[in-house]
Amino acid sequence: MTRIHVRFTKWDGTLHWHYDVARLGEDDHGVWLGGADGTPVRRGTEPPIASPRFALLVPRNEWWTATFNESVARSPFGYVVYVDMCTPAEWEGETVSSVDLDLDVAMNADGEVFLLDEDEFEEHRLAMRYPDHIADRARVTAAALFTDLEAGREPFASVGASWLGRVPPGGSAGV
Repeated sequence: MTRIHVRFTKWDGTLHWHYDVARLGEDDHGVWLGGADGTPVRRGTEPPIASPRFALLVPRNEWWTATFNESVARSPFGYVVYVDMCTPAEWEGETVSSVDLDLDVAMNADGEVFLLDEDEFEEHRLAMRYPDHIADRARVTAAALFTDLEAGREPFASVGASWLGRVPPGGSAGV
Protein backbone atom coordinates (compact mmCIF):
# COMPACT_ATOMS: atom_id res chain seq x y z
CA MET A 1 0.00 0.00 0.00
CA THR A 2 1.11 3.54 -0.69
CA ARG A 3 2.29 5.48 2.35
CA ILE A 4 0.82 8.97 2.76
CA HIS A 5 2.15 11.69 5.04
CA VAL A 6 -0.67 13.66 6.71
CA ARG A 7 0.29 17.18 7.79
CA PHE A 8 -1.98 19.60 9.60
CA THR A 9 -0.82 23.09 10.52
CA LYS A 10 -2.48 25.95 12.37
CA TRP A 11 -3.44 29.17 10.57
CA ASP A 12 -0.13 30.79 11.58
CA GLY A 13 1.81 27.93 9.95
CA THR A 14 2.87 26.11 13.12
CA LEU A 15 2.93 22.35 12.82
CA HIS A 16 -0.08 20.60 14.35
CA TRP A 17 -0.97 16.88 13.90
CA HIS A 18 1.25 14.88 11.54
CA TYR A 19 1.72 11.17 10.85
CA ASP A 20 2.18 8.54 8.16
CA VAL A 21 -0.62 6.20 7.11
CA ALA A 22 -1.59 3.91 4.23
CA ARG A 23 -3.79 4.90 1.34
CA LEU A 24 -6.78 2.53 1.49
CA GLY A 25 -8.66 3.77 -1.58
CA GLU A 26 -11.35 6.23 -2.52
CA ASP A 27 -15.08 6.46 -3.04
CA ASP A 28 -17.71 9.14 -3.57
CA HIS A 29 -16.87 10.64 -0.16
CA GLY A 30 -13.16 11.16 -0.86
CA VAL A 31 -9.81 9.50 -0.21
CA TRP A 32 -9.57 7.03 2.66
CA LEU A 33 -6.37 6.59 4.64
CA GLY A 34 -5.69 4.16 7.46
CA GLY A 35 -3.45 3.78 10.45
CA ALA A 36 -2.97 0.35 12.03
CA ASP A 37 -2.95 -0.20 15.78
CA GLY A 38 0.11 1.51 17.23
CA THR A 39 0.50 4.12 14.48
CA PRO A 40 2.56 6.98 15.93
CA VAL A 41 0.78 10.34 15.62
CA ARG A 42 2.39 13.59 16.72
CA ARG A 43 1.09 17.01 17.63
CA GLY A 44 3.72 19.59 16.71
CA THR A 45 7.02 18.64 18.32
CA GLU A 46 5.45 16.65 21.18
CA PRO A 47 6.41 12.98 21.57
CA PRO A 48 4.34 10.64 19.40
CA ILE A 49 1.20 8.95 20.70
CA ALA A 50 0.53 5.32 19.71
CA SER A 51 -2.93 5.51 18.20
CA PRO A 52 -5.41 2.67 18.00
CA ARG A 53 -6.47 1.60 14.51
CA PHE A 54 -8.22 4.41 12.61
CA ALA A 55 -9.49 5.43 9.19
CA LEU A 56 -9.19 9.02 7.99
CA LEU A 57 -11.50 10.42 5.32
CA VAL A 58 -10.05 13.27 3.29
CA PRO A 59 -12.99 14.59 1.27
CA ARG A 60 -12.52 16.48 -1.98
CA ASN A 61 -12.90 20.27 -1.74
CA GLU A 62 -14.55 20.18 1.68
CA TRP A 63 -13.71 22.13 4.82
CA TRP A 64 -13.25 19.08 7.06
CA THR A 65 -11.63 15.68 7.55
CA ALA A 66 -13.07 12.82 9.61
CA THR A 67 -11.34 10.19 11.72
CA PHE A 68 -13.07 6.92 12.57
CA ASN A 69 -11.47 5.32 15.64
CA GLU A 70 -11.57 1.62 16.45
CA SER A 71 -11.06 1.93 20.20
CA VAL A 72 -12.63 4.80 22.08
CA ALA A 73 -10.87 3.74 25.27
CA ARG A 74 -7.46 3.94 23.59
CA SER A 75 -8.14 6.89 21.29
CA PRO A 76 -6.26 10.09 22.14
CA PHE A 77 -9.61 11.83 21.75
CA GLY A 78 -12.07 9.33 23.21
CA TYR A 79 -14.55 9.48 20.32
CA VAL A 80 -15.59 6.95 17.68
CA VAL A 81 -15.88 9.74 15.08
CA TYR A 82 -13.88 12.95 15.23
CA VAL A 83 -14.37 15.60 12.53
CA ASP A 84 -11.88 18.45 12.22
CA MET A 85 -12.90 21.71 10.57
CA CYS A 86 -10.01 22.60 8.27
CA THR A 87 -9.20 24.11 4.92
CA PRO A 88 -9.72 21.86 1.89
CA ALA A 89 -6.92 19.31 1.65
CA GLU A 90 -4.04 19.94 -0.71
CA TRP A 91 -2.17 17.00 -2.21
CA GLU A 92 1.48 17.16 -3.23
CA GLY A 93 2.77 13.76 -4.21
CA GLU A 94 2.29 11.47 -1.24
CA THR A 95 1.65 14.29 1.25
CA VAL A 96 -1.76 15.70 2.12
CA SER A 97 -1.88 19.00 4.00
CA SER A 98 -4.58 21.12 5.56
CA VAL A 99 -4.93 24.01 7.99
CA ASP A 100 -6.75 23.05 11.21
CA LEU A 101 -9.42 25.62 12.13
CA ASP A 102 -9.89 24.41 15.72
CA LEU A 103 -13.62 23.62 15.69
CA ASP A 104 -14.41 19.92 15.92
CA VAL A 105 -17.54 17.79 15.88
CA ALA A 106 -17.32 14.41 17.58
CA MET A 107 -19.48 11.40 18.40
CA ASN A 108 -18.98 9.17 21.42
CA ALA A 109 -19.69 5.44 21.60
CA ASP A 110 -23.25 6.15 22.82
CA GLY A 111 -24.03 8.17 19.68
CA GLU A 112 -23.97 11.56 21.42
CA VAL A 113 -22.65 14.37 19.25
CA PHE A 114 -20.60 17.29 20.54
CA LEU A 115 -19.27 20.59 19.19
CA LEU A 116 -15.76 20.94 20.60
CA ASP A 117 -13.13 23.65 21.02
CA GLU A 118 -15.30 26.73 20.52
CA ASP A 119 -13.10 28.59 23.02
CA GLU A 120 -9.92 27.63 21.17
CA PHE A 121 -11.53 28.65 17.88
CA GLU A 122 -12.39 32.12 19.23
CA GLU A 123 -8.97 32.56 20.77
CA HIS A 124 -7.13 31.56 17.60
CA ARG A 125 -9.55 33.44 15.34
CA LEU A 126 -8.51 36.65 17.08
CA ALA A 127 -4.85 35.90 17.76
CA MET A 128 -4.11 34.43 14.31
CA ARG A 129 -6.48 36.80 12.52
CA TYR A 130 -8.65 34.34 10.65
CA PRO A 131 -10.33 36.20 7.80
CA ASP A 132 -14.07 36.54 8.42
CA HIS A 133 -14.98 34.32 5.46
CA ILE A 134 -12.72 31.54 6.83
CA ALA A 135 -14.21 31.77 10.34
CA ASP A 136 -17.73 31.82 8.90
CA ARG A 137 -16.99 28.76 6.76
CA ALA A 138 -15.69 26.86 9.79
CA ARG A 139 -18.83 27.68 11.81
CA VAL A 140 -21.27 26.80 9.01
CA THR A 141 -19.42 23.57 8.24
CA ALA A 142 -19.37 22.54 11.91
CA ALA A 143 -23.14 23.16 12.23
CA ALA A 144 -23.88 21.10 9.11
CA LEU A 145 -21.66 18.22 10.23
CA PHE A 146 -23.22 18.25 13.71
CA THR A 147 -26.59 17.69 12.01
CA ASP A 148 -25.15 15.00 9.71
CA LEU A 149 -23.69 13.03 12.61
CA GLU A 150 -26.88 13.31 14.67
CA ALA A 151 -28.98 12.17 11.71
CA GLY A 152 -26.64 9.27 10.92
CA ARG A 153 -25.93 10.47 7.39
CA GLU A 154 -23.12 8.86 5.45
CA PRO A 155 -20.24 8.61 5.62
CA PHE A 156 -20.90 8.68 9.38
CA ALA A 157 -23.45 5.82 9.62
CA SER A 158 -21.71 2.75 8.19
CA VAL A 159 -19.31 3.82 5.44
CA GLY A 160 -16.59 4.99 7.84
CA ALA A 161 -16.78 1.76 9.84
CA SER A 162 -16.52 -0.20 6.60
CA TRP A 163 -13.29 1.57 5.64
CA LEU A 164 -11.97 1.19 9.19
CA GLY A 165 -12.49 -2.56 8.75
CA ARG A 166 -10.03 -2.49 5.83
CA VAL A 167 -7.18 -1.26 8.03
CA PRO A 168 -5.00 -4.19 9.12
CA PRO A 169 -5.24 -4.58 12.92
CA GLY A 170 -1.54 -5.32 13.50
CA GLY A 171 1.32 -2.92 14.24
CA SER A 172 1.83 0.15 12.10
CA ALA A 173 4.52 -1.56 10.04
CA GLY A 174 1.79 -3.80 8.65
CA VAL A 175 -0.05 -1.01 6.87
